[in-house]
Order: sequence, then structure tokens, then C-alpha cells
Amino acid sequence: MSKKVFILGVNGFIGNNLLKAILSQTDWEIYGIDLVKDRLSEILKNPRFHFLQGDMTIETAWVEQQIKNCDLVLPLAAVATPASYLQDPLHVFELNFEANVAIVRLCVKYKTRLLFPSTSEVYGMCDEPEFNEEASKLILGPIQKERWIYSCSKQLIDRLIYAYGKRHGLQFTIFRPFNWIGSNQDHAFDLKEGNSRVLSQFISNIMHGQNLKLVNGGLQKRSFTYIDDAIEALMLMIENKDGCADNKIFNIGNPSNNLSIKQLASMVLDIAKNHPVFAETAKKCKLIEMDGATYYGQGYQDVLDRIPSIKNAEQFLGWKPTTDIKTALTKTLDWFAENIHLKTIDDQTS
Repeated sequence: MSKKVFILGVNGFIGNNLLKAILSQTDWEIYGIDLVKDRLSEILKNPRFHFLQGDMTIETAWVEQQIKNCDLVLPLAAVATPASYLQDPLHVFELNFEANVAIVRLCVKYKTRLLFPSTSEVYGMCDEPEFNEEASKLILGPIQKERWIYSCSKQLIDRLIYAYGKRHGLQFTIFRPFNWIGSNQDHAFDLKEGNSRVLSQFISNIMHGQNLKLVNGGLQKRSFTYIDDAIEALMLMIENKDGCADNKIFNIGNPSNNLSIKQLASMVLDIAKNHPVFAETAKKCKLIEMDGATYYGQGYQDVLDRIPSIKNAEQFLGWKPTTDIKTALTKTLDWFAENIHLKTIDDQTS
């Protein structure tokens, strides 16, 4: 059955990759809004893609009209880089919570299905061996550690969505990305230390022949998930066969790709040293350790491990990631090599 899908933040990392999958695999109509359109030049020609360049908090009438007319809404616009949580915590809250509350309430008003991006960060400093969507504790650090404003904003809106679903009939699905990596992520073409997610920052350093900085020794572990696997999960949620995703929360991650930031840096640097495009600059790079407070600021705090339980996704969606970390890193480097001519990618969409 054909669908009309509205994506806020359609030019971003997730939005752009999802947009391409929808247009290539379905007959669905896509409506999108974003501040910029640098990733959309070719896609804008597609008659099934309807785009407005603008600010979702200003173009409120247009946004409301799309929510009213579409079958599904995906609010993907967000600030999702750790440095931003410390540099501008108020903006993080205003966009990630306040702007999205308006979207949630419009979905309630027009009875439009909502597919909402939460984050693995909501688990915070949870000390459990794996994080379960329905049972794990959500633990944050002290108020002075401003890093947690992103997690807190996302957790609060998760709770709001759940309450609207339970008490006002909102049809929703919440998904929690666990360190998605791949093509078009952040602005690796431009050397801007500290404002990209970790893999993009490392690739940027490699491109420019700069050292890869390991915050607090890079001992923190994360479960890295290749974007193609993640998009497959999102497509299953959107399709929602027999209501399989209705009012559910899904961790979307790859527990098999759990490794430390130091291991990630070593692996991507080794691959780059044998890559025809990056070999020369990669040879100039070393791994160096740096204190978190020095790199990010005094409001920084981190968690040592973050492993998702993906039993919900396996049971209800029939989904399981298939891309190992070496393949994911190789494909990501290949994409940046093929697109090295591109300008800086905006980092205000997730």
C-alpha cells in the first residue's frame, strides 16, 4: 500500500539515507524539510519527493499541513554531537525537546502515526551488561555534567510519547540508534575538531593527516551499526506489517560490533593506510590520548560500555544486523573517498 511519509531533517545522515531507500524500494511519496539541501541535489529531481528548505520552527503552517496530510511522521532534526551538548546546551534542549513536542502534539491532533528517534544515550550510566528497552534503568550524571542534557531531553520526550499513546491513542514507534556509522555522516571533509561524531572525526583527522585523539584513553566501548542495516530496520518499522511496530520501542544496534574507541581508531587507521586515496595522509597520523575535560570541557562525562539488547527488533521486526565492523569501516572510507569533492556537510541534522 502506498504511503505518504513526512521527514523533518531530511538532509541529515539518517534522513538522507532513509530517503534514498524509500525512493528506490517503494512507490511512497516523501515530504521533507531541512535547513540545507547539500545532500539532495540529485534527489530533488524525483517527482515523488517534495521538499521545503527552511526552519521547522518557523515554517509551522507548512509543517502542520504535512502532518495533517501524511500517513507517517519522522522528526529526525536534532543536535547529536557531544561537543554541542556542552557548547550550547540550551539549543540542544530547544530543538531536541521543545521543537519536537510541537510535532508530537500535532500527530496526536491529526491522528498521524509517529516514528520517533530516541537515542542509546537515554540509558546514560546504566551498569547492566546489555540495555533492554522495557526493563533497563535510565541513569544520568549530576546536573553540572551538561553532557546529559541531550539524554535527558530525549528521555523526557520518550516518556511524553508513551503517555500520549497510552492515554490519547497516539500510534507511535520509538527507535534508539546505537552508534550508526556510514556514508554522509557529519562533516568529515572539513577539519573541525570535536564537533563530529567519533568515526567522522577520525576520518576527518585521517584526511588531513592529523593525529587521532582518544578522549580519556579511548577505553569507552560502543556498539557500532552500519547505516544500511539500520535503514533496513527503519523500513520495516515504516511498513509496520500487521502492526508489528505499533507502540513499541526498538534498540537498533549491533552487539557483535562492540569495541573500544581506541580499537575503532586503530582499525580505521589501519584500513586507511592501505586505502588508495587516504594512504599518504594516514601514514602521518598517530593515536594520542587526551583528557575529556580538556577536549570537551568541564561538563563532560562518559560511560564505559553501551551494548543493546535487540530481541525486540528480532522478534517483532524480523531484523538483525549483518555488517561486521571491518566491512562497515571499509565501506564508509570508500564513500568518503568517492565523495571527497563535496563541501562541508551541515551537522545540525542527525
